[in-house]
Amino acid sequence: MKKILMGFALALGLSGSVLAAGGGFPLDKAPNRTNDMAALQNGAKLFVNYCLSCHSAAFMRYNRLRDIGLNDKQIAENLTFATDKIGDTMKSAIDPRQAKAWFGANPPDLTVIARSRSSHAGTGADYIYTLLRTYYRDESKPTGWNNMVFPNIGMPNPLWQLQGERKPVHEKVESHGHEVELLKGWEQVKPGTLSEAEYDQNVGDLVAYLQWMSEPAQNSRVRIGVWVLLFLSVFTLVAWRLNASYWKDVK
Repeated sequence: MKKILMGFALALGLSGSVLAAGGGFPLDKAPNRTNDMAALQNGAKLFVNYCLSCHSAAFMRYNRLRDIGLNDKQIAENLTFATDKIGDTMKSAIDPRQAKAWFGANPPDLTVIARSRSSHAGTGADYIYTLLRTYYRDESKPTGWNNMVFPNIGMPNPLWQLQGERKPVHEKVESHGHEVELLKGWEQVKPGTLSEAEYDQNVGDLVAYLQWMSEPAQNSRVRIGVWVLLFLSVFTLVAWRLNASYWKDVK
């Protein structure tokens, strides 16, 4: 009986820890653009220019970008480096030892990051979309950056040139008898090359590409699934009429 009670108490403690860990920064809904070829192409360009220097996509080949409307010449001229071939996987050139020394850990592979980051708080796309829009300057951190979604993040803002530098503006409110700070908005410290709306648009395109890269066949799977359901519906009607015709004389 004592062991049962101890196990029950341990389970309660673990469930409480999980709930506490899950109560983080609320996620914004990422736009769904996995069917938008222009958005996917822009997202691929952003990924190569701003992410691939540190993060690999080791399970994605450059020639798979044909599926988003690019030909081999466009891929080779705009999305590959001098030493890459069209059939190569999208590997980062960063030295893993240097990456670990700079960031404290090797940057993760991003091939399926949009799927692996899904949780009860939102999809992986929602997580990445919010993460890339909530960076702020924090001089107390080694990289000079921090993040609302991932506090004490080791990665600096990869898109800071586009977004500029911002700092959060908080307001204090009473909640359950305690004074807490809530995010009220953002103050632009240094402007970037894009406006806020343009930046959000580009982040949405980048997230769409990461979604597509995590499962390139997803749109084909949905289209095939629709045709399969239509076929089954028609076949069910035919089977029902055949069944009625077969059994009418028996009855």
